[in-house]
Amino acid sequence: MTTFSHLASVVIEEVTVSGGAVELVARTTTREAACPGCGTVSGRVHGGYRRRLADLAVAGRQVVIYLAVQRFVCPEPECGRRTFVEQVDGLTEPFARRTSSLRCALEKIALALAGRPAARLAAHLSVPASPNSLLRLVRRLPDKQATAAPRVLGVDDFAFKKGHVYGTILLDTETGERVDVLRDRTAGTLSTWLREHPGAEILCRDRANA
Repeated sequence: MTTFSHLASVVIEEVTVSGGAVELVARTTTREAACPGCGTVSGRVHGGYRRRLADLAVAGRQVVIYLAVQRFVCPEPECGRRTFVEQVDGLTEPFARRTSSLRCALEKIALALAGRPAARLAAHLSVPASPNSLLRLVRRLPDKQATAAPRVLGVDDFAFKKGHVYGTILLDTETGERVDVLRDRTAGTLSTWLREHPGAEILCRDRANA
């Protein structure tokens, strides 16, 4: 089924509907897995356990996956990992309690709305998450490295510490996206950035002396 295409690599043993949630019991079929530490492939199973993963909602119902995974023994004597747990591409991530699909969806909600508004929308979509959890997802995202300035560049200062330390934020005025943050609000720092990132045709700024 397209709805559960990310579960194609595991075996679903049971599906139940309990209250407002859909619960799936599944297991992996992996016979070998590569150690994340050294890359050595191992087929020696040390044991296993069941993971609980929140997933994208279906028909307004929360979805929970109980996935049985295996722990393998790394055969490389010089590797720092004695054992490791298999990961399912597109489904699981180390130490995560959400599927990769749900994480991506929550990241987009958090980027668009930030903490409390994002949490309210997530709850409405049956994928509840606290404001702090959503903000942590945003903080873990890698920063975009600007290679060129946008056509219309917005420039404004802001306070790292009000009355003491100020920086400069650069925005793509046409899309509203943040382009970069500069360590201070001096003309010299901005001039250097513009030389290193050509492409701006229009600058939008206030009349601050700095």
